[in-house]
Amino acid sequence: MKVKDCMHGEICSVKANSKVCEVINLMKEKHIGSVPVCDDENKVCGIITDRDILLRSVACDKDVKQTPVSDIMTCNVCTCTEDEEITNAQSKMSKNQVRRLPVCDENNKVVGMLTIGDLIHHDDEVGKKQVCTTFENICNDNSMCKNAE
Repeated sequence: MKVKDCMHGEICSVKANSKVCEVINLMKEKHIGSVPVCDDENKVCGIITDRDILLRSVACDKDVKQTPVSDIMTCNVCTCTEDEEITNAQSKMSKNQVRRLPVCDENNKVVGMLTIGDLIHHDDEVGKKQVCTTFENICNDNSMCKNAE
């Protein structure tokens, strides 16, 4: 199965100079937990999640009406392509412990989003055991094991 058979094709994105409050309102309106941050050519340059907003903005007492997304976004974004095998995308999600992957075309332009929810929704095609393993890997905190090596 390919990523394009499972992903959300309609995507909302913001610019790096957008204010955090704009992203909050977008997430609330669209019932989403992350938004890709794109440049003027719609190429992914970051991602902002509800967790980023909480930990890097609210918890740090930043003014969400004044703070640009670029101040709190995650810059090293793990992405996948729409023609990639779903198993490869699941491996990326597991390895990077992320629940959402922006889907990009060959020019790094965002064309969709693949979420753990998409995998669960398509678990008959993807494989229930594989989806469960991916979710378990995303949720496990193996940092203590990595530090012990």
